Amino acid sequence: MATSDIAKPDLAPQGKKRLLWADQDMPVLARIRDRFAREKPLKGLRMSACLHVTAETANLVRTLQAGGADVMLIASNPLSTQDDVAASLVKDYAASVNAIHGEDGITYYKHVAAALEFNPHVTMDDGADLVSAMLFIAHDRLDQLGKSQQPVLDWAKKLTADQRKTRFDSVLGSMEETTTGVIRLRAMEKDGVLKFPVIAVNDAATKHMFDNRYGTGQSTIDGIIRATNSLIAGRKLVVSGYGWCGKGVSLRARGLGANVIVTEVDPIKALEAAMDGFGVLPMADAAKIGDVFITVTGNKHIIRAEHFEAMKDGAMVCNSGHFDVELDLEALDKLTRQKTADVRREVDEYQLRNGKRLYVIGSGRLVNLAAAEGHPPSVMDMSFATQALATEYCVKNKGKLKAAVHKVPIEIEKYVAREKLASMGIAIDTLTKEQEAYLTGWEHGT
Repeated sequence: MATSDIAKPDLAPQGKKRLLWADQDMPVLARIRDRFAREKPLKGLRMSACLHVTAETANLVRTLQAGGADVMLIASNPLSTQDDVAASLVKDYAASVNAIHGEDGITYYKHVAAALEFNPHVTMDDGADLVSAMLFIAHDRLDQLGKSQQPVLDWAKKLTADQRKTRFDSVLGSMEETTTGVIRLRAMEKDGVLKFPVIAVNDAATKHMFDNRYGTGQSTIDGIIRATNSLIAGRKLVVSGYGWCGKGVSLRARGLGANVIVTEVDPIKALEAAMDGFGVLPMADAAKIGDVFITVTGNKHIIRAEHFEAMKDGAMVCNSGHFDVELDLEALDKLTRQKTADVRREVDEYQLRNGKRLYVIGSGRLVNLAAAEGHPPSVMDMSFATQALATEYCVKNKGKLKAAVHKVPIEIEKYVAREKLASMGIAIDTLTKEQEAYLTGWEHGT
């Protein structure tokens, strides 16, 4: 087993309680784990997973281990690691974990380097940081690694040019969990640099429709309330982006009595938001009237200097997209006369030169993980069941999948949905042979 780097090993008993509590609400993944334990479809494989280190993720790791894999887990976000869960995975489940809550950029990429050193056959990503590091190295584009990525650069320089080129030839494939990651991976495919197949787990219906809508919707509002203890009812809450995450956040905020305003660049999504009964404004106008701002776009600098300057005194700003770049915090720093960190846990106060105060929650990182516990287990049950089955599919089809971004097979999606329904005690109809014939034929007209 590879070495681990965690913060608080003594918290293992607490972490085990949390992951077992989550496991009770993850019945589909538990069923897959039972089968994996019998069949060992991942036997002999090394897996490097760059994911949020939470109780739910711990149960995915247990499932992969049950299938025979040797797993190293690293954090995909500096503020999403639950240190007690990391400790339990190391102590109780013999997993290799390199993740510390609040780790800086250098430590983050030191852990990425550890995941590369593990020489994985399969990887899992939550934002494509792991895969992108592998490709920069394999294509000898070390000059494009950023300053914070120095540990990855140092590791790569220990290899010869030929070793860098072939280091990841044994990778069978990767699974990607996020919208942001899939966007990056499709760009890699378009540029012809992708060296192995990737399964876009994020694009599975049971992921983006449920994880993004219901999971992000609830956990984002949960994070804001935990951090600020603010009443949502009656506030003007601005949601930037009306994809699946934006829909979920908007619905949950309206359910708590907020006056929701959506900002969008896509006319179809903006029209959908309007037809769903939400106000739709450009950010320049929304900035003047909003009380709470939430970005969920997957893009950068959604809220910029001109927006911060226009906001009301006391406005609260947070991000529930993948990376912290959605908020232009560098621009905010330049507008600020005085910054006071942690006026409440995970809330920083910015006193602007114009006299207004703004509050940034979770340092601009994922507010649902920085200030809360992320998605509920019952939602992650579907996403991680899909992750586990997509991994098995990738391994079974070794050498058959081209180096591209692939959809999750529909058979996996339907299996996960059926098992989730069964766990909820819900039964559905099946088509009769006559109905199947009607849906597949052309002879029957008006």
